Amino acid sequence: MMDTLTSIPKARWWRIIPPTIIINLIAFMDRMNISFAMAGGMNEELGISLGIAGMAAGIFFIGYILLQIPAGHIAEKGYAKKYILFTIFAWGGISFLTGIVQNSWQLLIMRFLLGVAEGGVYPSILVIIANWFPQKELGRANSLFMLSLPIAAILTNMISGFLVASFGWRSLFFIEGVVSLLLLLVWIPLMAESPEKAKWISKEEKEYLTQRIAMERKERLDNYESHMHPTGSSVKELLSNKYLWIMTFIYLCHNTGQYGYSMWLPTIIKQLTHTGMTMVGFLSTPPFVLALVGIYVFGMWSDKKGNRKLCATTAFFMFGSLLFVSTFFKTEIWIAYICLVLTGLFSKSINSPFWSMAPTLFPPGMAGAARGFINAFGNLGGFVGPTVVGWISAQAGDSMIGLYSLVIVLLIGAGLTRLLPVETSKFSDIDK
Repeated sequence: MMDTLTSIPKARWWRIIPPTIIINLIAFMDRMNISFAMAGGMNEELGISLGIAGMAAGIFFIGYILLQIPAGHIAEKGYAKKYILFTIFAWGGISFLTGIVQNSWQLLIMRFLLGVAEGGVYPSILVIIANWFPQKELGRANSLFMLSLPIAAILTNMISGFLVASFGWRSLFFIEGVVSLLLLLVWIPLMAESPEKAKWISKEEKEYLTQRIAMERKERLDNYESHMHPTGSSVKELLSNKYLWIMTFIYLCHNTGQYGYSMWLPTIIKQLTHTGMTMVGFLSTPPFVLALVGIYVFGMWSDKKGNRKLCATTAFFMFGSLLFVSTFFKTEIWIAYICLVLTGLFSKSINSPFWSMAPTLFPPGMAGAARGFINAFGNLGGFVGPTVVGWISAQAGDSMIGLYSLVIVLLIGAGLTRLLPVETSKFSDIDK
């Protein structure tokens, strides 16, 4: 087996990453477009308060947790492609039907069902990526896949602002529901579950990947059994692993911060600038442009240094600190806005180093279910963040005040990340 990647064909980068980006991009747009529907008249037409609006944004994540662990386990068994295929049908149809809701209860039900439909997509894609990219590439591969999040936010801000302003908030759900169903034309022909199942891969690339990834999995299993946890792969073994719980609470803090920030950003910008929805859409875009930079830079940094724990801690701290600074200048419109834009640089940067740590902490056979568990309960932050910000903002009569709760949670996340073991701050022996 070759010792370096320089002479190995790189078709995996062009055949695996693009379809994962497209799938996650559209899924993310479908869950986030409600923020523009709320700011664009849905609240008034359905007669819902700020508190109920925050709950409607967040209840998605209650449904989202239900299929995470089963999906991760199914993906680990080699059925991720088929699983995601069926979910596309479900979430596309539900997104379309959200456009016909007539009251707050119908909206809450549709948002919950959308969460159920999308629930297993993220851990399933992470399993596929881990099947294709060795540890020294995994940070970059994850970061490229996760670029779909800020790209989706940018497109949501521009497209959703225009659609709401031009055609009304219901058109947003109709159009994006149809677009979701068209994903079948991308996913079916382009995706391969693993190098062994790909027909387009070269012999050299297939041999390198299968041998390298097999070596890494064996080393992780040996390390897990001898240093980190008893032998076994049962649910009981998984739930007794303290790092599962630490990772879950870290991800809970992150999602509370990022979804609270993302969901309420259009409303906060509208309150600051007193502009129309189309302008709010454009002003909401720069934070997510910087998020693109942050995701890739932190992915490269974690691959270069191997210290994924440090990268994740830094992202947490800077996210919380800049968000805190922005609240001091709420009467100075453009200073506050610039701080919110800079916050975007760190809002999603934790994702790549965080998910690159997961295979190090859990052995093959258990890693898929662990990812599902972490993503499931960590994404409760998507309910907590928007709901708490909405409640505090309603009580204070100021959307900016709600940001203080996010700052506290993000700093707690930075502290929890420091509790992870030394294995997350260095490469394994075969990667040196």
